[in-house]
Amino acid sequence: MSAYDGATVVERMRSHWGGSTDHLYGVLVRELADDWDRGGVVREILRGREDAPAGDMVQLRLLAGIHRIVLRGEAPGLACFYPSVGGTADRYAVWPALEPVLRAHVAELREGLDVAPQTNEVGRSVALLAGLSEAVRRTGLHRVRLLEPGASAGLNLLVDRFRFVGDGWTAGPRDAHLVLEGCEAPGFTPVEVEVVERRGCDLDPFDATTDEGAAHLRSFIWPHMPERDGRLVAALATLRETPVMVDRAGAAGWVRAQLAEPAPEGVLTVVWHSITRQYWPPQEYAAMLDAIEEARVRMPLARVALEDPHPLPTTSTWRPQVELDDEVLGWCTHHGPPLELARR
Repeated sequence: MSAYDGATVVERMRSHWGGSTDHLYGVLVRELADDWDRGGVVREILRGREDAPAGDMVQLRLLAGIHRIVLRGEAPGLACFYPSVGGTADRYAVWPALEPVLRAHVAELREGLDVAPQTNEVGRSVALLAGLSEAVRRTGLHRVRLLEPGASAGLNLLVDRFRFVGDGWTAGPRDAHLVLEGCEAPGFTPVEVEVVERRGCDLDPFDATTDEGAAHLRSFIWPHMPERDGRLVAALATLRETPVMVDRAGAAGWVRAQLAEPAPEGVLTVVWHSITRQYWPPQEYAAMLDAIEEARVRMPLARVALEDPHPLPTTSTWRPQVELDDEVLGWCTHHGPPLELARR
């Protein structure tokens, strides 16, 4: 168990960015933690969450709830601090503008803590590209059925509609709305893939083609990272052209149901998930793996994932690992590029 796992929710809040105040959120988590220590409104908002596990990322849920209020235009005094809406005010002066917003929206912010972070971070699709390429290379099957438990709005299921630019390699359509540059991975050779079916599930799926759905996703993007917001906007344009079915369901039962019948002949089924393991009960994740293993006798099948190491290391310097079944292929960041492949 890492020291981070054993910290209290307010200690995790204060240390999320290593104590750095180089950006707005670094200041916000410090101010929120200080208000908790004073017995202020943050205690009321987080009541009942004191013993939440580290994997719940309560601090990110609260920050997203505040961001949603800003994006709706309901907190103009606070918006001037948020780069995501053009704010440039001194972040160190944010608390007098933040506190009244917290007090005015206690019920909404408490309700928002029930929603797991759903950035639907499309930069992570570079990990899917790496895993898919290796799975196709090993099986020789270029036609793929792509299934994603914990898919949020399903944006990463559009991996074949994005363009990737690495060190000496490219992949994806030239006219793609989303171009992911800086993927690096010298020597990586992407394999051409035809996605013949794409489908996902989520406990709380939503339509990201609507203004409300788009704002929901944007709320989980850190406002000091405009490049991530730009990726999301481009991915949403792609989604409007290629809709994706996302069922309301839990991971294990849904995966089992999807794998109950084999895919068409010559099609590789790939179950893909990213930065979701920490949010699932351990028994749910184990049941999903069991469903995958049981289905291997009926069809060509691979599991591709981008997940934090499990259990978490004792330092905060780890990177999520790209997994093909139980093999670690490489690493990238929680937000995607650059991609680094393991030496083999």
